[in-house]
Amino acid sequence: MSSESIDPKFRRRVTGLAIAAAVGGFLFGFDSSVINGAVDAIGKQIVAPAVSGPGREFVDGFVVAVALLGSAVGAWIAGNLADRWGRPRVMLLGAALFFVSAIGAGLAQSVWDLGFWRVVGGLGIGIASVIAPAYIGEVAPKGVRGGLASLQQLAITIGIFVALLSDFVLNSAAGNDATASLWLNLGAWRWMFIVGVIPAAVYGYLALRVPESPRYLLLVGRRDEAVQVFSTIVPENEIDTAVGDIEKAIAEDRKNARASLRGPSFGLHPIVWVGIILSVFQQFVGINVVFYYSNSLWTAVGLGAHAFLLSVISGIVNVLVTFIAIALVDRIGRRILLLIGSIGMAVPLGLEAVAFSFATLHNGQLTLPAAWAAVAVVSANVFIIAFGATWGPLVWVLLGEIFPSRIRARALGVAAAAQWIANFIISETFPPLSSWSLPGTYAIYAIFAALSFFFVLFRVPETKGVALEKTEALFLGRHPELRESA
Repeated sequence: MSSESIDPKFRRRVTGLAIAAAVGGFLFGFDSSVINGAVDAIGKQIVAPAVSGPGREFVDGFVVAVALLGSAVGAWIAGNLADRWGRPRVMLLGAALFFVSAIGAGLAQSVWDLGFWRVVGGLGIGIASVIAPAYIGEVAPKGVRGGLASLQQLAITIGIFVALLSDFVLNSAAGNDATASLWLNLGAWRWMFIVGVIPAAVYGYLALRVPESPRYLLLVGRRDEAVQVFSTIVPENEIDTAVGDIEKAIAEDRKNARASLRGPSFGLHPIVWVGIILSVFQQFVGINVVFYYSNSLWTAVGLGAHAFLLSVISGIVNVLVTFIAIALVDRIGRRILLLIGSIGMAVPLGLEAVAFSFATLHNGQLTLPAAWAAVAVVSANVFIIAFGATWGPLVWVLLGEIFPSRIRARALGVAAAAQWIANFIISETFPPLSSWSLPGTYAIYAIFAALSFFFVLFRVPETKGVALEKTEALFLGRHPELRESA
């Protein structure tokens, strides 16, 4: 079914379901960036009293990054849970975990206390990061699947923006001192975490309202329920075809292979490795350095008075450019946008490396000449534009559509776990690496952006307009004729 031929009634229904699932992406983005405004205050009130000396930088990074380890675990277990409980129940679990962690982190009294609640929240975010693209991929017709799957990244970018905006508002209310107390005698940085209960509650409510994925229902033999769900998202004359195609794919999967991720390529199925490597590249370009540490970075280059505002502007840019991906992914395709994005990231990252090579240290404060400070700010936002229009949303699109139904939830979980681990590595290593050499750090990210171009060029085929049950064969090079016009 092409995007043009979809009945508006069914388009609205499917879009609504996709938006509901993508709220998990909002939590993902919110949790990823809310730490930005709190990190300096946490360093002063939580880390400094407990740790001093050379270990301080490691602990600062650990407080930021520890949630990502929880996210990796959450992503890893989400697939198995989704195959046992179904998609909406696992969404509800993710919402509950994030809800309690928002309160716990806001009331934390020590490094370990804060770290524990960050991990709990990470579990919820990891779960949400897997279920959203899986669910969207399973309810969306192929003609609009790319655009709807891109809603996951749009929700992530909106979550990032809202987190940065709320940090800015709370910090301003506290007189630009995040350690200052606001309501209930709690510091502004604590409220930055606590406001997360609002999106968590919304996500939990929506999880109770969305229907189960029809593909999951057919996998577990609940055919009548699957038909009922299909009746709300595809025309009546296409229900039998949709159900039959999935049942046929499920039967072939069960006949040809056990539902296992194991395979001949270093112990895993080759398609799983594709998902893992795409996920790792998405993080190894250093995107989250911008959203986790931008306030500290802008302060370091002499823009401290405008750091929060610059971070908010970056968040706005990130949201707006995601609409570019949504508009183009089902027209131009996934592969060409990823290739453009790799180049678009590598160049500004290289310029960041050059700009920071002119930095000097005065009284312990890193400063840049005015011209190079401008280059650094512009390059950072060009990088955000390139990422937000390509690799940010499109990796999630591909993860939601490349895996066969027999292993989709679990394979997506593994790929998402790899993404979170890669995110942790980047977030944890940035403070010590930047202390070693900020130009060298950005050069490393630029190299990974360049390498991502060649991986896509040689290993990622175009999946635009390909039925969800047939993408695996396309990646394995078996059936090039499966590509259809969208």
